[in-house]
This record gives sequence, structure tokens and C-alpha cells, in this order.
Amino acid sequence: MNLPQILENLRNDSAFMRNITAWKHQPAQPARYGPWPERISPVLRRALQQRGISRLYTHQSQAVEAVFRGENVVTVTPTASGKTLCYNIPVLNTILSNPEARALYLFPTKALSQDQMHEVHELSSATGSPIKVYTFDGDTPQSARKAIRSAGHIVVTNPDMLHQGILPHHTLWIKLFENLHYIIIDEVHHYRGVFGSHLANVVRRLQRICAFYGSSPQFICSSATIANPAELTEKIIEAPVRLIDDNGAPRGEKHFILYNPPVVNKELGIRASSVKESEKIARRFLSAGVQTIVFARSRNRVEILTKYLQEATRRNPKLQGRVKGYRGGYLPGERREIEKGLRNGEILGVVSTNALELGIDIGRLQACVMSGYPGTVASTWQQAGRAGRSIETSVVVLVASSLPLDQYIIQQPDFFFGKSPETGIIDANNLLIMMSHIKCAAFELPFTDGEKYGRGAGTVDATADILDYLQEKGVLHHADGKWHWMAETYPAEAVSLRSASTENVVIIDRTREERVLGEIDFIMAPLYVHEDAIYLHGTETYHVDRFDRERKKAYVHQVESDYYTDAQVKSSLKVLDVFAESEIREGSKAFGEVSVTTVPTMYKKIRFRTHENIGWGPIELPEIDLQTSAFWLEFSPGTQEKLEMEQQELGDGLKALANILNQVVPVYIMTDPGDIIALPMVRSPFSENATIYLYEKYPGGVGLSEKMYHALDDILLAARDLLARCICESGCPGCVGPELEVGEKGKSSASRLLRLLIDGSSAPPLE
Repeated sequence: MNLPQILENLRNDSAFMRNITAWKHQPAQPARYGPWPERISPVLRRALQQRGISRLYTHQSQAVEAVFRGENVVTVTPTASGKTLCYNIPVLNTILSNPEARALYLFPTKALSQDQMHEVHELSSATGSPIKVYTFDGDTPQSARKAIRSAGHIVVTNPDMLHQGILPHHTLWIKLFENLHYIIIDEVHHYRGVFGSHLANVVRRLQRICAFYGSSPQFICSSATIANPAELTEKIIEAPVRLIDDNGAPRGEKHFILYNPPVVNKELGIRASSVKESEKIARRFLSAGVQTIVFARSRNRVEILTKYLQEATRRNPKLQGRVKGYRGGYLPGERREIEKGLRNGEILGVVSTNALELGIDIGRLQACVMSGYPGTVASTWQQAGRAGRSIETSVVVLVASSLPLDQYIIQQPDFFFGKSPETGIIDANNLLIMMSHIKCAAFELPFTDGEKYGRGAGTVDATADILDYLQEKGVLHHADGKWHWMAETYPAEAVSLRSASTENVVIIDRTREERVLGEIDFIMAPLYVHEDAIYLHGTETYHVDRFDRERKKAYVHQVESDYYTDAQVKSSLKVLDVFAESEIREGSKAFGEVSVTTVPTMYKKIRFRTHENIGWGPIELPEIDLQTSAFWLEFSPGTQEKLEMEQQELGDGLKALANILNQVVPVYIMTDPGDIIALPMVRSPFSENATIYLYEKYPGGVGLSEKMYHALDDILLAARDLLARCICESGCPGCVGPELEVGEKGKSSASRLLRLLIDGSSAPPLE
């Protein structure tokens, strides 16, 4: 059965269709072409024609022309639209005319680096010229590294390797830095929050070293569709860019379906599990032989869905062994095998976190099922683009979970299918991040008196202050107008680009003999590998016997378990500084610096399939202190009396409102709900008033708090709309949280608090 037949069957399935909130049909789109730029070498043009590229799409033609004019460029078009030619053509064209020229390619993951290296290598080989293309990452053998440093025309790497393996050893890379013409940054939208703030500082160090060797490279970047691609790119490279977004690539017919699982308890607002519904839908495609990718929001969900699909397809000989899981934490060899299996068709179905969201070539998938909203409109379209990478018909099904964010998106299809409202946010001048990279920069080259680190606003005074501070700590020594590195340590090793932590926890399986099973971020480890946790890997379940925080190791053994675990934490907060504050109706809003103390307290045991809570256990781990930025919403004194609420009712309303705000905020800020943590207080120790704090999970913050401060009006209206649309009576996971968590009056109290803030009304809602 082919895909159009399956879609016709779905349309005729009344049980399926009653859960559909939108079914959008995107017709096929023909290609639009632009002229060949005159400066393209005849040799390169022939090589392109040999590979079936006789004309350039409009965006490719425009991007190449802009690069030839000497402009920095960011190309923003959908997945599989040929963005790689926007940088491969000018890079290869320059090297063909100047064999000494060099280019540096940056991709956010090693897998994407390997994938793109093969593409540029094939094109360069077709020219018949001796252009050397190499990947340089942690897997590159020592024996090959010398040749890459001296002879590599194109060096393909990732930000982590540039940060730790290239910049600190720039004296070994003189050939590259003296002749560096182009820096390619792919998937710019991926560099937001902490990762993007770190990358901006790595780029500062890169440009500093280039200037030392006398080069001034151009930047050629690409991004998925976000609200501010040019602004985000300019913040990362600290230079003007030309935006290219006139997509001329053809696309096949695509069906995009929004699916809301059926209600199983109207009073409690409980819907069927999005995991189970995703499994059913994916199984329909797989059983018909349609190659399918299933995206899940967390590593736990990936493992659960993989387990369910493998069990469901075990009885079908054609599907046995052809469904795999894929996520961070798997070892590199395991991931490469899965990618290869998808390309050659041996693997029919894969369940993945957003690790496969990026543009890795994984074949010609026809169906994409998202188990839960990915968190941003941009990520949703990126994941949707993994299906239909040719001109064939494809289908995308977004299965909503019960989370408020999912319910808001699924019930407002016009909002979702409209223009993306999200912006990518970074803060290159986050004090902790910047200080870390100034250490690295000083190790690489001494700072001179008056030198400004970076070109961004507000960096002059901070640079001088940080250098003085580091000298006081004995890290730097000032002599003859220069600041020299003095410490014996190697600073780049202590700086992780992707999280606030500096190291990962290694997970060691001791079922038979010790072997490394995977790894996990140190900050997240207490939630997943605390003692007595059930750790999921592939379709197997492992009991955590011991979590050694000091040595950053977790020891596990394989067990047969019918449940998994979910950790809970408690937090307290203190305000250290207020950056901005203003009055609003019936209260005030502010953002500033806070100190947060959190401690994991207990874990719940959740049974597979039924997802019922079957027990709990304590977690005994020390407190974790975090100094970060926060936004807070403070109610006027006397709010409780004005609304005629008991203190318990006010507390439940604040908790309910905090829950819904935490989920709605990502609609307007390009971040994951997990990057912001809500903390309601009936009486804040800072003001003595009822307050809801929304703090950033990362040290110092990355600018999300300020964005919330300015977007509050839209956020409050979105929260009100979501509450009004929810069918539950007194709270559910799709709005303010379940009644057990927020109390019998939690939903109505949250609604009254919102009305008070939006229009000043204190009247109780009509029955």
C-alpha cells in the first residue's frame, strides 16, 4: 500500500478524524531558478553538471553572488533545499583559482560534520583538482592530524573541537589561519541560549587569532526559518550579514496533520497518552512499508516508544529488527550504523530525540510522527522536513501531549501555520561565559592594554575588569602592556559549550563485565541516574546501583522492569539585584539576578503502558546552588483580600498560573520549557507579596528573562486563551496541571488572577 492510499484510508477513518484539529495540504511546488554567477569557474560548473545540477535555485544564485561581492551571508530556506551549495560553490571556486586558500566549516554535531564532509568531498573530486577535504574531530586519528593541519584546504569540524582542539593550538594551524577566506556556520538557529552564547565567544577568539595571522575571513551561514535569522547571525559573528530567503527549491506534496488524542475523562481533562497514540499512528505507516521517523521530546520517551514499536512489529517478519532508537548518549559507532541503515533502507523506522532534527542525510523518509510538540515552531518545521526530502508525497503527524504548550498549539492551528513568532536569543556578554572564554583567549594570545574582547555592546569595561580580576586570582600576569597566561591548567578543557556543567557522567554497565553504556550531562544526572533509578537504553532497562558524583560515574545492571522512574525537585530563591522594574495593572513586573537552591527529593515509579504511579522512593543528594537571571510577576498588596480568597486558594491559584505561564512562554521565546523553571510564592521573602518567578536554568542567564519582561502582555493573553479553551472542570495536564497538584479551585483561581492582571476585574467567574 502506497502513502496516498494510506492517507485516503485515514480520511475515511471516523475514529481517527474526530481527533484531527487541522489537516493542511501543501501542494507540490515547482523549482524556480536564478542565473549562473559569471565568476563561477568553468571547471566547477562542469563538475556540478556531472552531478545533475544544470541550474541554480534562486536562493543559491543570490547567495553565491552576495558572497562574490564580499558580503557575509545567511541563507534561510527549508530542509533539503540545497543550502549546502550556497557555501560549497564559492569555497571551491576560490580554492580552484587560489590553491593556498582555506575554509573552515562548522556544524553543531559530529554526525552532521561527517555527512557534509562527504558531500563537499564528492563535489571537489568531480572537479579533478587536488582539493583536500578533511574532518577534524575527536574521532580523527592522531596519525592524520598533521596532514590535515598542513594540507587541508577545507577543514570540517564542530564548535567543541574548534574550541578545545584547534584554537588553543593555533601555532600548529598557521597555514589555515594565514589563508582563511571563509568560515561556514551551518544550522545557525541551533545556536541559541547557552550554546549560542558560547559559540559567539568562540567566534570572537577565532577572529582574534585570524587578525593575528593577517586574515579576515567572510562568513557564509545557513539557518532554518526563525523570526530573526539575520539578527541572531549578526550577534554570533558581530558583523553585518545579507539575508537570503527567496527559496527556489521544488518540494513534493506534503500533508501536515495536527492530532489531539481523545479525551478519556472529561471532568479531569485527561486525554489518551500521546506516546500510545504516536505508536498506533507510526505502526500504520510501518506496517504498510512506509519509511518513518518518530520524534520524541526526551530520551525516556525515545526508549519507551522504541520498546513499544519493536514489540508491536515483532510478529511481522518484514519488520523484525528494522525499528531502532536514536539519541544522544548512544556511542558513535552505534549511531553511524543506524544512519547508514536509514540511508540504504535496511531500517524502516527510527525513534529519535531532536538529534536527527538537523540536516543529516538519512535517506528518503516519507512519514514523520512527532510525539509531542517539539517546543518551537522552527524545530517543528525542521523535524517535519525530515520526511519528503525528495519530490514524493510525504506526511507529518503532530500528536499533542497533555502539556499546556501542546494544547495551545494543537487548538490554535492558524497560529501555528502562520509566521513563526519565535526569536533566537543569545547573550555573548553573559559574565560567566565571557570570563571563561577570556581565559581561553589569554591562553591563546596575550591581551594587550586597551584591547576590546569582541565587538558587541558593553564589552569594553567588562574586558578590563575581567583581566584585572583574573590577575588578582593569579591566572594572568600583567607586564609590558600585556596580560600573559600564568596558570598551569589548560582552560578550554574546563569549559563545556553545551551546558552549564563542565563534564558528563559516564554510565557503566556491570551486568556481566564492565562496559561503557553511555553518558549524561552532569547537571541532569541526579534526575536520571540517582540510586535506584531505572535507566532506559535502547529497549533495555537498567537499575542504577550507585551514583558516584565525585568521580562522575553511574553504575548500573540490566533488569526486567515493568516501570520507569521520574525524579522530583524542591527549590528556594533569593533576589540579588533588580535590572528593570515597571508597574502593571494590579501589580508589577521585573527581571534581575537571583540565587536558586534546588535539591532532588524523591522519585516516582511509573508503570509502562498504563503510566500509573505505582510507588516512590527518596533521593539523597546534596543541594545544588545556581546564580542566574529571572523574570518575576508580583501582585499588589491586598490581592488576596480583593479577590476574597483563602490563603490556600491563592496558593493553589499561583501554582496553577505558574504552571501555565511556564508552558506558554516558549510560544514567544525560542527556548524549551525545561530552560525556564517556574516558582510561585504566596509571600515572597523579597517583597512580602504574592509573586511568580520564572528563572533561567543556566548560570548567569542568557537573556530569556528580559524577553519575558517585554513580552508579558502577549504571554498573559495566550495563557487566558488556553484556559478558556480547555474542556476540564478544575484543572488538568493540558492547562494548569491536574487537580491533585493545584487543588479543586486551582483552575478558577488562576483564571481570576489572570483577569485581574489583564483587565483589573476582581469579580468571580460566572457559573
